[in-house]
Amino acid sequence: MKITVVGAGNVGATCANVIAERELAKEVILIDIKEGIAEGKSLDMWQTAPVNHYDTRIKGYTNDYAPTAGSEVVVITSGLPRKPGMSRDDLIATNAGIVKSVTENVIKYSPDAKIIVVSNPLDVMTYCAFLTAKVDSRKVFGMAGILDTARYRAFLAEELDVSPKEIQAILMGGHGDTMVPLPRYTTVSGIPVTELVSPERLDAIVERTKKGGGELVNLMGTSAWYAPGAAAAQMVEAIVRDQKRVVPVCAWLTGEYGIKDLYLGVPVILGKDGVEKIIELKLNDAEKELLNQSAEAVREVCSVLDRMNSVSA
Repeated sequence: MKITVVGAGNVGATCANVIAERELAKEVILIDIKEGIAEGKSLDMWQTAPVNHYDTRIKGYTNDYAPTAGSEVVVITSGLPRKPGMSRDDLIATNAGIVKSVTENVIKYSPDAKIIVVSNPLDVMTYCAFLTAKVDSRKVFGMAGILDTARYRAFLAEELDVSPKEIQAILMGGHGDTMVPLPRYTTVSGIPVTELVSPERLDAIVERTKKGGGELVNLMGTSAWYAPGAAAAQMVEAIVRDQKRVVPVCAWLTGEYGIKDLYLGVPVILGKDGVEKIIELKLNDAEKELLNQSAEAVREVCSVLDRMNSVSA
């Protein structure tokens, strides 16, 4: 089995490394546009195999997709971060061009691959990959909810001084300030979190989760990579090992939750065929309102891409 990661930056390299160490495939292909970066990082990772005891071969290539042929899963992390003075529309235009080109090459060599999008802005880049790939929407989805949920669970574990393994949670909606944490569906070893954390502290943790990416940027001057890379690798594992995991991903909605023709974060069953089922939770009125607000915010961003595509058509 072969898995490809496009983009050998911090997130992509971390993702490839986790995939290799977990031995999720016989071969991991790392692709980047910068000469020597993918080759160098893959060689460095391969040299850890004798130390970390894994057999997965990691190979890097510069802008050459032929070696990716027949990949079971492709993770797309390519894209540029938003720079000072760059508008949202400029960022969408730049990264949509990158994601479109990458997706075309991916589909050319691996038409049956499941595509996991990590590039930002996440929701609209997943939409861009879907429009470009022209395949079943169950095979194209985005990584956001697993990362957001991981941050939420990590913060709760700190608050309660318990193992993060004991915490289960679901977040929905767009990736960013409009995400919708669901305390009602958050448990600590089966105990509702609302019985263990005060409403004020829970609200504070939810707000910190929403701004989790920004907190790291402020600390480091760059975006996170360990948690996003590991989160994407977890999605890869669910697919290649057909684990049928219930996880939140950015999936294409066709009427679920009363929302249609939009990529949005929802809980799904993730297995060998990609998004095998979208799970519809029974939301209360307040939760529905938050989800609808998040959906409208995502739809507005996606409309920017639609306008760009109509102009270039």
